[in-house]
Amino acid sequence: MSRALLAHDLVRVLGTKRVLDGVSLTASPGERIGLIGENGVGKSTLLRLLAGVDEPDAGEVVRPADVGFLHQEMPFDADSTIAGVLDDALREARADLAELDRLSGLLSRTPDDSPEHARLLEAYGGRLEQAEEREVWDADRRASVVLGGLGLGSLPHGRTLRSLSGGQRGRLALAALLVRRPAALLLDEPTNHLDDEAAAFVEEQLRAMPGPVVLAGHDRAFLDAVCTDLIDLDPAVDGPVRYGGGYSAYLAEKRAERARWERRYAEEQEEIGELRRSAAVTARQVAPDRGPRDSEKMGYGLRAGRVQSQIARRVRNATRRLDEAERHQVAEPPAPLRFRYPERAEPSEPGTLVSLRGVRFPGRLAVDELDVEASDRLLVTGGNGTGKSTLIAVLAGRPVAAGEVIRRPGLTVGVLAQDSVFARPDRTVADTYVRVLGAGRAELVPLLSLGLLRETDLGKEVRQLSAGQRRRLALALLMARPPELLLLDEPTNHLSPALCDELEEALGPGPGAVVVASHDRWLRRRWRGREVRLGD
Repeated sequence: MSRALLAHDLVRVLGTKRVLDGVSLTASPGERIGLIGENGVGKSTLLRLLAGVDEPDAGEVVRPADVGFLHQEMPFDADSTIAGVLDDALREARADLAELDRLSGLLSRTPDDSPEHARLLEAYGGRLEQAEEREVWDADRRASVVLGGLGLGSLPHGRTLRSLSGGQRGRLALAALLVRRPAALLLDEPTNHLDDEAAAFVEEQLRAMPGPVVLAGHDRAFLDAVCTDLIDLDPAVDGPVRYGGGYSAYLAEKRAERARWERRYAEEQEEIGELRRSAAVTARQVAPDRGPRDSEKMGYGLRAGRVQSQIARRVRNATRRLDEAERHQVAEPPAPLRFRYPERAEPSEPGTLVSLRGVRFPGRLAVDELDVEASDRLLVTGGNGTGKSTLIAVLAGRPVAAGEVIRRPGLTVGVLAQDSVFARPDRTVADTYVRVLGAGRAELVPLLSLGLLRETDLGKEVRQLSAGQRRRLALALLMARPPELLLLDEPTNHLSPALCDELEEALGPGPGAVVVASHDRWLRRRWRGREVRLGD
């Protein structure tokens, strides 16, 4: 029988940063909880604590004995084969079947009135219940279905992981978990390498999972289709907030919550301001500013003492109320990151930037004709293996196996690859930005002006950044000197849903051509430019 996954008051400190501070979570069987928030708020850290891969500094986790965890990195050795990965995924199912056979044999040889018979019968019943929940009799067929659903069905099982693409390795890791059907499932960015068909397949598989599922993801369409609840780990008045429903419901409530937080903060700041003025000025205006009349002189000292006592009491009251208000005031809502083009970005000269005619990469890409204009907004879509990344590489200047590529002389091109790699990850973000761009350009376009990273990130070493934060830094380096042709390969991978929304909006008014290769269904629904679909 499936068990709940429970976390209580989790605290995790990494270096000097308190990544998680008193986070609690209950994931019951049948619940599918999505973790939402900006990069660096602790989504991956929370999953690692839930999985038992990492230990909290405080708090506790109660988990089922069998927990499956999908990392952002492939957890298998590079020399492992597909067959070896599948054997590992099927190991528990085969162990269940072997144990049921063993217990069945013992039961058949044990008299019904023997005390041992009752013990064996109980053990058999427990193992049978576990086997039924895991659907072990269907495991081999399920392995075939899952591989096909994730686009891996045609791969020879003798292939090593080293020979697979990054996307294929990621899908194989996910396939292994879906085949295994653990009692609880934890997924970190499960859709990074899935096309439409594979994503729809995984959505169906997860909705059928009997145990709890907790996932951290940026795929807004996936969150909408799969999740029964969302937990927002972004800073909020009362800590992480749990929302019922999928991403669309979350968006509406998130906007309302932000408005309430801003309104409460503004009201409290106004109240604190009034209390400060009251303590400093108003309380001291109790007595009229006049001297005593002759007829009052005998009692003036007594009355003056009462007035001063009254003033002191009101000042104390105002000061006490001010201290109380300042102690319990809500934090100021952090300004949301908003991606912006540099103010000094110059538009490209009109005309064609790149022309492709009869371009071929055998087995990877076939483009008969494509022109990219100076003001283009071009979305490149298609299933896995249709050549989206190869087309991005060709537009960036990669020599073609066959065909013709005509480029505007002196064309400046910027590429945001799927993996952001930096030569010196030991350098800080600020130092990297200055060294790559040069001091003059870095001063002309300050990193913070692009809205991609926070001030608190500037002093971090690049290796301390999350995958999403590294992509932001790579994008910032490109946008600080905007190219005539900006090429984005799966730009929404590793970015928070909120920043994905902002990035899509910002791509509209930019100064040059933008070509985006993406499988992001939410992005495609909102795209306002041209679209080229490969593989059709």
